[in-house]
Amino acid sequence: MSTTHPLIYDNHGRPIQYLRLAVTDRCNLRCFYCMPEEGIPYLPKKQLLSYEEMLRISTVLAGLGVRKVRITGGEPFVRHDLTKFLYQLSDIEGIEEIAITTNGVLTQKYIPDLKKIGVKTINLSLDSLDRQRFYDITRRDEFTKVEACLYELLEAGFEVKVNAVVMEGRNIEDLIPLAQLTEKYPVSVRFIEEMPFNGEGSHYPILHWTYRRILDHLKTEFPDIQKQIDPLNSTAYHYQIPGFEGNIGIIAAFSRTFCGTCNRIRMTAQGTLKTCLYDDGVMDVRDLLRKDISDEELTLKFIQAFRNRPKDGYEAEQLRSTSVHESMTTIGG
Repeated sequence: MSTTHPLIYDNHGRPIQYLRLAVTDRCNLRCFYCMPEEGIPYLPKKQLLSYEEMLRISTVLAGLGVRKVRITGGEPFVRHDLTKFLYQLSDIEGIEEIAITTNGVLTQKYIPDLKKIGVKTINLSLDSLDRQRFYDITRRDEFTKVEACLYELLEAGFEVKVNAVVMEGRNIEDLIPLAQLTEKYPVSVRFIEEMPFNGEGSHYPILHWTYRRILDHLKTEFPDIQKQIDPLNSTAYHYQIPGFEGNIGIIAAFSRTFCGTCNRIRMTAQGTLKTCLYDDGVMDVRDLLRKDISDEELTLKFIQAFRNRPKDGYEAEQLRSTSVHESMTTIGG
């Protein structure tokens, strides 16, 4: 994988280095904060990007300076032949890192392939360590598979980040047990403010469990928790409990405190470019590809989109044609 390629900057001086690529809108869980209980209408396969189209998009973006691709869904491993695609993605010049976000239900059997491909970081969605609460949140009884996947990923040497959405009345009693995972394991447990991307809109008139309240809650059990230096372009505030193996992150996803250093763009499974999580899509890339646009023309279209990027998630939300209501599985988690 080569590192010799240029960088493209947006209109606010932020480099575009990181693509979050959704490979499917389908998921095998029905998480309360992601979609309604009855699920969402899934798109026919022909309306989704093909793997060939995804590889072409990734190649063009790598030429503009994208170095990291995170594979998301829905649940990525629901899509057939994903590992074959990942092998091809890893061969693209300029792509230095491939990461995966998964719910862990189907992931375990693919661990040997992920090692061979060179994937180092896995984000595992896990909102509770209690089987019943896990079921209440996800509406599926899959906790034992996810728990087994977590420990096998750690055993295999992956850098594992456990993503837990903090939900009032749902999993507050899990915050301390999740944080305690970092005592014996080199895992990063990240607590995320709930966002209104559930197919219904916000569950609360006011978000009570902000990043500040999450930290205050952790301090009740771990008063000596220490702030760490946050990596460049990080979405999380990083902390560590003295003597513990792992670390803790708190992501102000709804408060949107990290927009000033955001180097991420998103491509939905249906081929919509999002230069901010909170926008409603800025370019239909699938349509352009299927009208036989050249790579040179597509490059110019991407540059134009990046140079008209909102300064933060609040501006992006204000520019939307509709209110925020779509499901995160449609956007790409």
